[in-house]
Amino acid sequence: MERNSLEECSNNALVVLRIWGNHAASVVHSDSVARSQTQIPSWPSFPSITITIPVLHNPSFSNQLVTNRPHPDYAEIVVVRHGETAWNATAKIQGHLDVELNENGREQAAVVGDRLSRESKASVIYSSDLQRAFETAQIIASKCGGLEVVKDSDLRERHLGDLQGHVFQEIEKTNPIAYKAFISKNEDQEIPGGGESLVQLFDRSTSALLKIGLKHKGERVIVVSHGGFIRALYRWARPNGRPGKVLNTSVSVFHLYGEDKWTLKVWSDVSHLSKTGFLESGFGGDRNSG
Repeated sequence: MERNSLEECSNNALVVLRIWGNHAASVVHSDSVARSQTQIPSWPSFPSITITIPVLHNPSFSNQLVTNRPHPDYAEIVVVRHGETAWNATAKIQGHLDVELNENGREQAAVVGDRLSRESKASVIYSSDLQRAFETAQIIASKCGGLEVVKDSDLRERHLGDLQGHVFQEIEKTNPIAYKAFISKNEDQEIPGGGESLVQLFDRSTSALLKIGLKHKGERVIVVSHGGFIRALYRWARPNGRPGKVLNTSVSVFHLYGEDKWTLKVWSDVSHLSKTGFLESGFGGDRNSG
């Protein structure tokens, strides 16, 4: 990652990002109000809110934006975070550890599957090979007419090294060296025990989505992944933004026109959970839970 140029637009317009280096992204937009040169920013502190970016006219999920068949010039990629696990509910760090969904998570997956089944048809589902994501993908597939589910290890959560398996509130005392690496502002800082740096996560996440998008131009594709992975995609699209929580089974939508042209249409939407008891349950998908 070298330097990037960010342009943000006014209300209900699109966000533009061009990254000069291995990854580049930009958006056709209107009414640009700012342009600046900046480094990829440090990971911000996240408020306890869920955000839909102001590219939408309605803060809830916009069917008008996502139910029409994608244009032949781009791939529409619907990125879904997996359902809740018992470790999410107890603030236990998962990372690459393979934890299954709990009953709440299975019900959440069924609800988001019902939602996606009412939207325009996807051609395939890609999923992290970790159990919590793959099971979520299988439930969605069953709701969407039996779509094929393709496992991809590049869609995994960030590897959190020695922090994995520990309760988040305790790691500062129990794993001080790994905790210090985790909160470091140095984005190249790896976490002891084989953990990834933020730069490594960013490169893996954006490369994985680019590969899928370029393969499926003109199609709608569902990707089931993890909180940290999805946050990295947000940083790509909106490096100076504040993503808020990425709740379990939240839905984000990206349009990929090519390697140099991305649009973030919907961010972390959970309107499908509004009439359930799951909207604020569990660890809620913040950056530490996986």
